Amino acid sequence: MIKPVNIYTDGACSGNQNEENIGGWGAVLEYGEHIKTIFGGEINTTNNRMEMLALLEALRCLKKDGLPIRIFSDSAYLVNCLTKKWYEKWRNNGWITANKTPVENKELWEELLKQIARHEKIHFYRIKGHLNLDKPTQLEKWYEKFLKANGTHFSKEEFLYIAKMNIEADSLANKGMDKQRKNG
Repeated sequence: MIKPVNIYTDGACSGNQNEENIGGWGAVLEYGEHIKTIFGGEINTTNNRMEMLALLEALRCLKKDGLPIRIFSDSAYLVNCLTKKWYEKWRNNGWITANKTPVENKELWEELLKQIARHEKIHFYRIKGHLNLDKPTQLEKWYEKFLKANGTHFSKEEFLYIAKMNIEADSLANKGMDKQRKNG
């Protein structure tokens, strides 16, 4: 049996609601003992765009097709769109939302869906972002919510590891923003 590739992603945008802002994205790819980290950023972007870019760039790093993949993200927008297949209605409606407005980041969604289609078994999991690993009562609450949302097949140790990797992806997103600040 082929081990799954685990991908932990996060996006961030400082000043998200402002016309001028700085965004960053980060991802950790893990296959067995092999770990690869990537990050980047953009000026004048959105948090959703950064969440999408984190996953897109991670999937682009995979050289083989047909891999089993587990994706962990704190983005409800990203995970819900992909698990609830909102994109199918968007496509059928000519990339128009239920509110009759154009889907934002259409080009990213199209590329993301193309990358996802390269693989046979992709599972998406949502985890609470910015967890404090030093607060056991908070972690217990979020572990229970994680199980409720994602299934009960994750042990507490696995959850703690996933939370740690999500924190690393967040740190990488912040590096992406820092790089944009230096370049801007």
